[in-house]
Amino acid sequence: MKYIERLQLETKGVTLTPDELSIYLAEEGVTNPESEYDASLTGDKRKIYSAALSILNSVANNPLLMKSYKEDDISVTDFADSLQNRIDQLERKIRSMSINDSESQSNTFMLFNR
Repeated sequence: MKYIERLQLETKGVTLTPDELSIYLAEEGVTNPESEYDASLTGDKRKIYSAALSILNSVANNPLLMKSYKEDDISVTDFADSLQNRIDQLERKIRSMSINDSESQSNTFMLFNR
């Protein structure tokens, strides 16, 4: 699976062109969105989740999408709340991932350095 395909899986329902997806991936450090995605690498997962978070933040910046919709018998009233919940969920997932991509499996970092 390629990076761009994995990002499309993470952001189903959000319609973006491959060029737009490539821009979001490039902002996260993926230079070639057509290269193979490795799910075993924490860094690759972080890049996908961070790109998805950026996409959802872009959607949240569109005020036209934040209103209630009613069509026939269907109404969508909690879009903004659901979107914000998903953004919060992705932020928590990214924060809980290991910062260090090395093999040491350590979740610590140096706060002060002499």
